[in-house]
Amino acid sequence: FQQLALFPHMTVGENLRYGIAHLSASEAGERVERICQSFRISALLARRPGEISGGERQRTALARALVTNPGLLLLDEPLSALDHRTQSLIIDDLRTWNAQRQIPILYVTHAHREAFALGERALVLDAGRIVATGTPQEVLDSPASELPAQLAGFENIFDAEIRALMPDAGTLLCRLRGTTVDLEVPVVPRAETGGYVRLAIRAGDILVATAPPTGLSARNIIAGQVQARRDAGTTVALDVIAGATSGTDSSSGALFEVHVTPHACRALDLRRERDVWLVIKTHSCHPVAS
Repeated sequence: FQQLALFPHMTVGENLRYGIAHLSASEAGERVERICQSFRISALLARRPGEISGGERQRTALARALVTNPGLLLLDEPLSALDHRTQSLIIDDLRTWNAQRQIPILYVTHAHREAFALGERALVLDAGRIVATGTPQEVLDSPASELPAQLAGFENIFDAEIRALMPDAGTLLCRLRGTTVDLEVPVVPRAETGGYVRLAIRAGDILVATAPPTGLSARNIIAGQVQARRDAGTTVALDVIAGATSGTDSSSGALFEVHVTPHACRALDLRRERDVWLVIKTHSCHPVAS
């Protein structure tokens, strides 16, 4: 559970034995010992939940469920309250435990990192409907609709008009709606000139140059201007108006979110109102259904 429901008046050992009280003392002891080794909580058996850390409580809650040798495991965002390192350790423990037992696990999460780390098959639900299904790579790396794209971290989603079909190249030329920005994107079934397509682009898939780049295989090179920048931990997020540069009207531009490293931001002096060029590969533009 998201709320672990550990019994606060019981020790970790008593919590673990709660669901296997029907077993003999020796068998229960063997199971508790094995599960404690798997989840690295052997040193906690005499302590109560209020005396251990959040990660240790999470391990204890998982161990209490798994010590019963279940035939099915249901997990509802079990790691959402934990820091990144603790999440990684528990994911490794859970993956190792299940590799030995191979029981079905239904794991509810909003974190695509957890879906990639643990999932063999992913289902995306929207208002109780399954809107996407497949391997985590199929669903989240190449999303077919907007909701999976948002869950997978595609920060830029645009409506675009199809301006030209280029079947020999396997691409379409599209103009982002309400702008003068054109993008060459992968072809989609039943595409026709004048029709519309929705495009998803990850902020981390966009390169930034401070001079017009040449000799590139990328098909989309768009002049723009930095409007704002925000620190986001190990990343700097830039708001860039593509299709606008110094001295031009930005009203016909398209707002892109672009992620760069702090070092790149300093080295390129990516300050507000700096003219830049965005470089976007064709296959970094993912057509999705709305």
